[in-house]
Amino acid sequence: MNPHSADGPKSARGPARRSGPAEAVRRSLGGGLAASLALLVALPAPAGGRSLAGLAYSSASPRVLQRQPSPGSCHERGSGLYARPDLRCTPGALNPAVTPSTVGSTICHAGWTASVRPPESVTEPEKLASLRAYGLPGALSRYEYDHLVPLELGGAVNDARNLWPEPDYATRAGFYLNPKDRLENSLKHLVCARRMSLSDAQRLIAGDWVAAYRRFG
Repeated sequence: MNPHSADGPKSARGPARRSGPAEAVRRSLGGGLAASLALLVALPAPAGGRSLAGLAYSSASPRVLQRQPSPGSCHERGSGLYARPDLRCTPGALNPAVTPSTVGSTICHAGWTASVRPPESVTEPEKLASLRAYGLPGALSRYEYDHLVPLELGGAVNDARNLWPEPDYATRAGFYLNPKDRLENSLKHLVCARRMSLSDAQRLIAGDWVAAYRRFG
């Protein structure tokens, strides 16, 4: 800017007038408290951002059918019990209610996962659509509609980016755990014992759960 213009030099002009919700709070209350509240007003809601694990947050309702990828557009990596999802279709997504400061009242609290798990009336039709997306044959019982980042580690409860048809045991009897189930339990134990950060556990299982299983399963 030309210092000899009609507007004069910047130093002679006084501060620019600020506007918006943060400034409105600051003007109405004044002082340090106002500044703190204004900062909170300016912060985005976590559901629209990304976590320390690099994964998106999702608040998709567990009681509403969610759109799945188009048929044949996804391809699992590997096969059998150690298959991994297509990261373009299923990169993982997180529940914004689960953070390092809330693990004690969420994932580490007995019974919490059951309170957020979607009902079968939602997951069964989604599972069918997900099987078509992955082009997988066979009976529904051969696959588990799996949360890539499990609910036990703060995975999004009903987002197609976090759910996929994981190959399961061909025959099952009684209570059982497949390899990924065992890894999920191990990582949850480490997080709740404060021996691993929540974001590290989420990153490990979303990026390559088979590699993580070799280390922690």
